[in-house]
Amino acid sequence: MLNVKIFTLYPELFPGPLDIGLYKKAKSKKIWSLKVINIRDHSKDKHRTVDDTPYGGGNGMLMRADVLADALDENINSKKKETIVYLSPKGKKYDQRIAKKFSKLKNINIICGHFEGVDQRVLETRNIEEISLGDYVLSGGETASFVFLDAIIRLLPGVLGNKLSNQEESFENSLLEYPQYTKPQKWEKKSTPEVLLSGDHAKIKGWRLAQSEAITRRLRPDLWRKHINKSKK
Repeated sequence: MLNVKIFTLYPELFPGPLDIGLYKKAKSKKIWSLKVINIRDHSKDKHRTVDDTPYGGGNGMLMRADVLADALDENINSKKKETIVYLSPKGKKYDQRIAKKFSKLKNINIICGHFEGVDQRVLETRNIEEISLGDYVLSGGETASFVFLDAIIRLLPGVLGNKLSNQEESFENSLLEYPQYTKPQKWEKKSTPEVLLSGDHAKIKGWRLAQSEAITRRLRPDLWRKHINKSKK
């Protein structure tokens, strides 16, 4: 079972979208679990302060090292060397390969940042891995955590009904997914490609691969280069 702990200033946002559909079903089957920790519960004063101004000046506020560290230390077993992730714009860019790596873990601890970030000393002393969803800034790490976990949980055994679903999706083999069609066969003067109606599985597989390659080459030349490099190995 994958055990997930979320460290946040807004615990009321959880479980949110992770408590519907296949994710809720997977949680009820004990494929994964969720615990939410309110960072503010570890503040040091009666005002429940969690942030302060940065040394050296600058805009905004930073989450205090002592408050966040206490929240982590009281809820994470240091002897198990559990993975701790801080969702940050300056982290390693998230992709399917990283999601697969995390899906093989037993414990994931996620820090949802706010303000201008967190004190660097916490990141260094608690061996925290920084992950970025992309080259943009969000108001807080909570929304990022939903996306981060969505990509991971769906990879866990028993979550998706069809085991082949994961193998044929976008980003597998560094290719975007081929176009798909369903009924009606003809719609607004557009017909389903004849090859998909042929029943010839070899031809269908070849057509889908060619489509994936063409789409990836046109829309994501960066992925296409990755695909070519992997094919050469």
